[in-house]
Amino acid sequence: MKKWQLSESKTAKTKIPTIIKNELTTIAEELIEHTLKPAHIKPQNKNVHLNQLVDIFIKWRGNSLFFYAKYNCYGENVIAPSFESKFARLIFIAEDKFNLSYMRHNDQWFELHRNFTGQACCNAIANEPYFVV
Repeated sequence: MKKWQLSESKTAKTKIPTIIKNELTTIAEELIEHTLKPAHIKPQNKNVHLNQLVDIFIKWRGNSLFFYAKYNCYGENVIAPSFESKFARLIFIAEDKFNLSYMRHNDQWFELHRNFTGQACCNAIANEPYFVV
């Protein structure tokens, strides 16, 4: 007799070691401060009626590291003064191995790389055109 159950890959999650989490946080913050912010954040112009990128930051959620972009909204009919948008996701797989995804235009994640090191993921975010902020 067959019975339904969740597959092992959905139920068994490997907890990320603190040392790897701290190392990746440091690498990601350096990428943001030295590469992404200087390349993408421009001086604010409140006379523009478009969304303007004002910050790039990271957040951990469980075993995943997310890269966010924060935009300010200007104009008369804005719904909110600002909003945040995820643009990259690193999911911990095993000892310093991550799967790297980017957020597509339809708000769905698309996995580009599997079993990359944390440093290789950050290099991909810095150099590949998929990670447009």
